[in-house]
Amino acid sequence: QPMANSGCNADLPNLANRFVNQFKHADYIVCPSGSCVAMVRMQYRNYLETSALPMLRATLELSEFLVDIANYECGDTKFPYRVGLHQSCHGLRELGLGQSSERNGIAFNKPRSLLQQLRGIELVELQRSDECCGFGGTFAVDEEAVSCMMGEDRIADHQQAQAEIITAVDMSCLMHLDGIISRKSLQLPVMHIAEILAGRVPKSLVPDQGACDGN
Repeated sequence: QPMANSGCNADLPNLANRFVNQFKHADYIVCPSGSCVAMVRMQYRNYLETSALPMLRATLELSEFLVDIANYECGDTKFPYRVGLHQSCHGLRELGLGQSSERNGIAFNKPRSLLQQLRGIELVELQRSDECCGFGGTFAVDEEAVSCMMGEDRIADHQQAQAEIITAVDMSCLMHLDGIISRKSLQLPVMHIAEILAGRVPKSLVPDQGACDGN
């Protein structure tokens, strides 16, 4: 992904073929990153033989695999916190993990449907629920000031909604937001959706209990 964004197109065929060779015996390839899956599904096909296309289609982001293939249910897992769901651009608009605000259609959201199964969780309503966090890989380097201001806007939206935790399907978005949160010395932990589904809780929210599995 960084190589593609930086224009190193000559290196991409080797990377794409290496990916295929590594996972050619798998029924599904599951990745906890919407942007990485979007790269594989949407871009690798430009560098591979058509015989590899079924494998690219079988590369799934974690939440879409849990919803569409595994029919996953969270059972009795508890997570009694106010959670803000940041919707990553690649997951929302390229993979179709949810209905974006600029399109008309039936509202759906795969990550949200998983989180809603957790006992005690409260998903807060954001004012701009599908706005970019400003990371964008190399964009955060080339346009640092704009990137940080966009991230600050997203954090402010979660604060206004009184979220206790920010979650997303992309660690890249969360790392960007967490960096801004740390620099501003804010108390707003970020967690990947996989951590929440596993029932993990940030120590900052349970200072007297230490680690907690949430069950």
